[in-house]
Amino acid sequence: MARLKVTPTRMNLNTLKERLATSSRGYKLLKDKQDELMRQFMDLIRENKRLREEVEAELSDSFADFLVASAFMSPEFLEEAVSSPTQKVGVDIGVKNVMSVRIPTMDFVVEENENASMFSYGYAETSAGLDQAIKGLNDVMEKLLKLAELEKTTQLMADEIEATRRRVNALEYRTIPDLQETIKYIRAKLEENERATIARLMKVKDIIADPDVTDTINEPGFRDPNFTGDRQAIQ
Repeated sequence: MARLKVTPTRMNLNTLKERLATSSRGYKLLKDKQDELMRQFMDLIRENKRLREEVEAELSDSFADFLVASAFMSPEFLEEAVSSPTQKVGVDIGVKNVMSVRIPTMDFVVEENENASMFSYGYAETSAGLDQAIKGLNDVMEKLLKLAELEKTTQLMADEIEATRRRVNALEYRTIPDLQETIKYIRAKLEENERATIARLMKVKDIIADPDVTDTINEPGFRDPNFTGDRQAIQ
């Protein structure tokens, strides 16, 4: 906590009061934002964990089917069977704003083709294990894309939480205490100046109330600059 280098005047006091009010409101808003980000972040973490377990389980089943298929088919024929897909699939990536965080939205875009099929090979020389593996991979792709979206969203949310936490800490432990300390200092200086002014006025009042001083002031020529009389006698 350090005092700001400002002149202790009432104008600066009012300016610092306004800055303190603005900083306090900003701190409250950022604190609320941080709490809401943390709540959403924890929900994303739980959803990410659940979806990852499902994806890993389904991928494990598909890989097991693929392993069975590879036991009945030669590597060359297996590679040839899956090397010429009949479907074209793309990914449409959009952006949405959540608590000032630009997070991605991902969706598959399948090209319209009446001859397209997930099985790009004939059934005569392929095993049922390959069909099951291909179907399992096709079914899990939506969840896999959703998992990628959640992973990126979680990363961006964590970065925003860290940035918000730094701003909240800067306001809570630096900006607001410095303003409060400076306002306290200026108030003390203004009160000290006011007490000194009152003391001087009271001293002047006592001097004026003194009969000897009053008589001297009322003597002729005391306030006349052209008076040429005996000023020593007046004094």
